[in-house]
Amino acid sequence: MSLPLAVIVVLSVLELGVNHAGPELDPYKTLGVTQGASQVEIKKVYKRLAREWHPDKNKNPGAEDMFIRITKSYEILSSEDKRANYDRYGQTDDTQPYGSRHYSGHRHDNFNFEESFFNFPFNSKSHRDFSDSKYSLHFNQYVNDVVPDSFRRPYLIKITSDWCFNCIHIEPVWKEVVQEMETLGLESTRHLVAEIRRYIFKGWVWTQLICAGVGIGVVDVGYERRLANHLGAHRTPSILGVLNGKVTFFHFAVAKEHLRQFVEDLLPQRLVEWVSDKNDQQFLNSWHKLNKPHVLLFDQVPVVPLLYKLTAFAYKDYMQFGYVDQGLSETASLQRQFNINTYAPTMLVFKENTDNPADIIQTKGMKKQIIDEFMSNNKFLLAPRLVNQKLFDELCPVKQFHRRRKYCVLLMTGDGESFSSGKQAFLSFASSNTKEVVRFAYVYQQLQQPLCNILMTSKDSTQGPLPPQVVILERRNAAGKAFFKPVTIWNGSEEDKQRLVEELERLQKDPSILIHDAMLPELNNEFASIFVIQWVYAFYDYLSEVIDDILHNNWREMMPLLSLIFSALFILFGTVVIQAFSDSSDENSAKPKAKDGPKTENGSSGSGGASSRPPKKNFVEVTELTDITYISNLVRLRPGHMNIVLVITDASKNILLSKFAKEVYSFTGSLTLHFSFLNTDKHSKWMCTLLNSAQDSAHIDACHDDEVSANMDYTGYVLALNGHKKYFCLFKPVYTGEDPDSKTPENESGTLVRRSRAASRDDHPLRKSARSRSTSTLQIHHKLDRLGLWMERLMEGTLPRYYILAWPGLDKITPSK
Repeated sequence: MSLPLAVIVVLSVLELGVNHAGPELDPYKTLGVTQGASQVEIKKVYKRLAREWHPDKNKNPGAEDMFIRITKSYEILSSEDKRANYDRYGQTDDTQPYGSRHYSGHRHDNFNFEESFFNFPFNSKSHRDFSDSKYSLHFNQYVNDVVPDSFRRPYLIKITSDWCFNCIHIEPVWKEVVQEMETLGLESTRHLVAEIRRYIFKGWVWTQLICAGVGIGVVDVGYERRLANHLGAHRTPSILGVLNGKVTFFHFAVAKEHLRQFVEDLLPQRLVEWVSDKNDQQFLNSWHKLNKPHVLLFDQVPVVPLLYKLTAFAYKDYMQFGYVDQGLSETASLQRQFNINTYAPTMLVFKENTDNPADIIQTKGMKKQIIDEFMSNNKFLLAPRLVNQKLFDELCPVKQFHRRRKYCVLLMTGDGESFSSGKQAFLSFASSNTKEVVRFAYVYQQLQQPLCNILMTSKDSTQGPLPPQVVILERRNAAGKAFFKPVTIWNGSEEDKQRLVEELERLQKDPSILIHDAMLPELNNEFASIFVIQWVYAFYDYLSEVIDDILHNNWREMMPLLSLIFSALFILFGTVVIQAFSDSSDENSAKPKAKDGPKTENGSSGSGGASSRPPKKNFVEVTELTDITYISNLVRLRPGHMNIVLVITDASKNILLSKFAKEVYSFTGSLTLHFSFLNTDKHSKWMCTLLNSAQDSAHIDACHDDEVSANMDYTGYVLALNGHKKYFCLFKPVYTGEDPDSKTPENESGTLVRRSRAASRDDHPLRKSARSRSTSTLQIHHKLDRLGLWMERLMEGTLPRYYILAWPGLDKITPSK
């Protein structure tokens, strides 16, 4: 009896495996093509079937599933790698080409004994619970759909596998949690993708689909190893959450209360503000600063409901949320003010008017669909301020179809008390508007100057802020093209309102009245300064995540992080030690070399203290600025290069050039500096013309007529000329009387000067002439005493710059006859 009994058991198992085996996707059979079909044939058949089975055109109940199968089949056959993988192993999963289910010498279309017998009691792909297959995730689906959607709602993902005993133990708790999350508006990821595709085909955009609630996903490690490694899940079972693209692991006992608390902990802590009688006015009046409507939820529970937190996270970019606990005595006055019913949760939306709510909803069982519709209808203020490009794109969308035109009535005003009456009148006009195709908004001229310069009729802003103006515009494409028409100077009077009403009525009959067109610039982000605070919060979250990983992860998972930390410490320690030894050796080697370095007369050595590089030569190359070298050394000077020009005469040439070479020697290591000299005996008019053409010539010794030009002495002046940006810096000689070669420089030079001035008429002529030459030579020699300090300030960029429209012409550089 043992043999027949064994045969019966085996046949029962075989029959059970055949009955439970789900229908596999055959892309060739779905598209109706042969295995030898070309890509052109496959594409042609796909287009025909997609048009035939599209859910918007085919009302058959199974059209949507058939459309998804057609799309998946084309995705497999259009890729050479996926098609070859399917032909060889019968594998339709694009992330696991060597799955154990299909790895065999040839395909088994009817039965797989190993799968049906050994995997029968566990979570095999054929026998897995339908709820898990409903939420199954693939790598591309996670990257393209789940990660972007995680910025609007959190995701709870379970990591499982076929041969996992612990996965069976947590399955009842997981199902219970999933059912509870479904009451909060949970949707399967696969159903979400189908809804997104349907919206796209109808002409809507992705940003219009905001999903509050919790997303669910299931990853089978046996078939999605790539996704499991990407998430960092190295053991099963694991449960993790995804929010804002960041993965957080669940480390506690799998219980319903723990998982619910885990979802709440994923959300930011500053989403909902507690409101009472003490801070209600402060909360409601912040609409002007935040530029958002404010939502208040009145309920009797002492904690903020999870559904309300999820809604606040989904609409955090559009609205500000507050919660009022009706059980507290501190909220009694607030409840009486708005006549709140204590037997049912009540939600109020406040816009510009903080005394009366703009919308209200009250029901005992608030569902996700009701709340989403309520929030979507009140996302914006009646007349919000355009603070960034994202808000502008949503308020004034680009025209897509003729019957869906959207017009924006834009008020360009100022930020001040004098403009408040005009803004209030504009708000009053916007609140009385009943046309759905018209949106109202305003901008501040000083914050959105590029946009206002294009749209405003009067562009002369030299006399101060322009008067407020109203324009009607329609955006035509995403590149910025728009048609607009200025309506009136807006003072808020009845005449202004009547004229705006007439223009809107004309626009409804004849859209061609928008006669002006322009390319609108991208709006400035007025809240960009908040980025620093957001960065601090992000750093805090990242630090918390690292600490959490250290406390809960095992050593095998922590080894890469610990290896990275110890490697960084070793490199840092080694660098410090090597640097310390190298610095000490450099100091010892630099001491004997310091004695041989060239020195300047103001005490600065030739080691390149202010220069970024030490001098490469033991001399300074100085060229004369003539009509031949004028173009190359000044007019066509490369960007970032400067020419240092010394002004001399024939008499002072040798003395000043020698002193000039000593002062600038330490700066010759720079590749962007060039050195020249200009002889004013040959080019007397060029220096005067240059100073007169400076835009701020009042602060320099400019000459305004020929008589002054003839008497001006520019000997010892130094110019730093930037030929590309057309500006120069000026060094004026300052006589200090300091002579480093003399024992008492100040007294001696002063005595010489006084003696030369008080010389007696009875002195000998030869002695008088020698004394005059000595005094003149000494004065010329000291004209460049402060040049070294001036060069240091030039390299630091702290010198004043004198801009010119153009360099003087060649007629000013030509030697005078």
